[in-house]
Amino acid sequence: MSSSYQPHPRRSDQDNMALEYILLGDLRDLLEEPPNRDTRRWLLAVLNALLDTLPSDINDDHGEYLGDVLEEYPNWSRQVDELHEERESLFDELYIFRNQIQQRRDLEEIAERLRFGLREWMSMLVAHKRHEARIIQMAYTWEVGAGD
Repeated sequence: MSSSYQPHPRRSDQDNMALEYILLGDLRDLLEEPPNRDTRRWLLAVLNALLDTLPSDINDDHGEYLGDVLEEYPNWSRQVDELHEERESLFDELYIFRNQIQQRRDLEEIAERLRFGLREWMSMLVAHKRHEARIIQMAYTWEVGAGD
């Protein structure tokens, strides 16, 4: 990673989710703005904040990814591994977008491609989170039972 990227201390999962929600909204708004120096500066600030927020969620070193699910249902390891790889890929893509913006003085040349790519990235992140929540919910439902 670039020397300018410095992660901050860990926040709670709930704080990360709230911050991520706000940052994604800010990113959506910025993508509607005309590409200029101020937009570039704010895009970098939002992307840096997302890169700071997502690692604690995506690259969590405090345990195995979806470890509670795997503990209860070890046969789901392939699905969990695919989800984990997808999360890492999403982080890597966001980092690449950030670097493209940081390395370019003039965003006008790549603005439309960035808009499309970042919108697609946000859609993929939302879809990923839904899939992740569905697996967690299935594991919880099977463990507790759906009730009668």
